[in-house]
Amino acid sequence: MANGNEEEHQSEPVNFRDNRKIDPETGKVRGAAAGSGDGTADQAAGTAPAAGADADALAQAEEILNGAEVPAGESVAQGTTSQEAEELRNDLLRLQAEYVNYRKRVERDRAVAGEMAVIGVMNSLLPVLDDIDAARQHGDLADGPFAAIATKLDGVLKTYGLTRIEETGVEFDPNIHEALMQQPDANVEVDSVSQILRLGYKSGDRVLRAAQVVVAVPAE
Repeated sequence: MANGNEEEHQSEPVNFRDNRKIDPETGKVRGAAAGSGDGTADQAAGTAPAAGADADALAQAEEILNGAEVPAGESVAQGTTSQEAEELRNDLLRLQAEYVNYRKRVERDRAVAGEMAVIGVMNSLLPVLDDIDAARQHGDLADGPFAAIATKLDGVLKTYGLTRIEETGVEFDPNIHEALMQQPDANVEVDSVSQILRLGYKSGDRVLRAAQVVVAVPAE
């Protein structure tokens, strides 16, 4: 009987479990997800990078937020309580509102920066415009190539909102006029601009330089 038991034990196969984390044949970590070593799977599962190194970050953020659907208040994900779902929904709504405000602020700052750049260029050109105006008054720009260039320059600056302060006979406005002289005039009832000594300029509603004028005041 003993010999029979020994034969049964000898006939049973012996199994060994290899608990080594490193495969001795391939040298790779056992149990690692395929493709996780080089990050290609993670990249494929995530959002694809925008084409071009100069892609607008704001446009990318806008695309992400617009693509995110805000769940309804009664919508509950599997394994999530109603309170947690509502908190997640409120967080997403708050994030979208913050992004909208940020987008508006960035666009406003860009517009202001562009406007200030244009105003800076116009201010630097004011002495040139004064020389052109003086040449016109002396008849030096009646015709010829320089007259055409001066006309083109005026046209270009008008497209950027530059306007002259050159009207006479209007009421004196200290916001756009600088009074250098006063002359009594029985024909006026209020202080009025009788003569322009140096042109003023505006860019939209912004006064770049007040016009230097002679003011006619009512005679006593």
